Amino acid sequence: QVQLVESGGGLVQAGDSLRLSCAASGRSFTSYVMGWFRQAPGKEREFIGCISGNGGATTYVDSMKGRFTVSRDNAKNTVYLQINSLKPEDTATYYCATALTLTPVPSKYDNWGQGTQVTVSS
Repeated sequence: QVQLVESGGGLVQAGDSLRLSCAASGRSFTSYVMGWFRQAPGKEREFIGCISGNGGATTYVDSMKGRFTVSRDNAKNTVYLQINSLKPEDTATYYCATALTLTPVPSKYDNWGQGTQVTVSS
């Protein structure tokens, strides 16, 4: 079992950048693909991107390519989501989760954090 805790969210202005963190506790962090999702009020949870256990491979949904970057530091058991040029439509709760393969499918992810809120003002 892996426990995940996201942090780094907050209220920002359009055009700002933000780096979210997801700290994992438990064993075998490098065994897991780590994914990032977001969910806005009234909308379904949306895949952003994921990264392989050794950090050598990433996958993003096409609409997120360019402004969103997923990275990880296995020495710190932490995965990051860098978001640049934030827009009001990026306002959502952002979640990290674990999976065994690189996949955009939420049901393939087993462990989820509690989320961190990002609010972007125009």
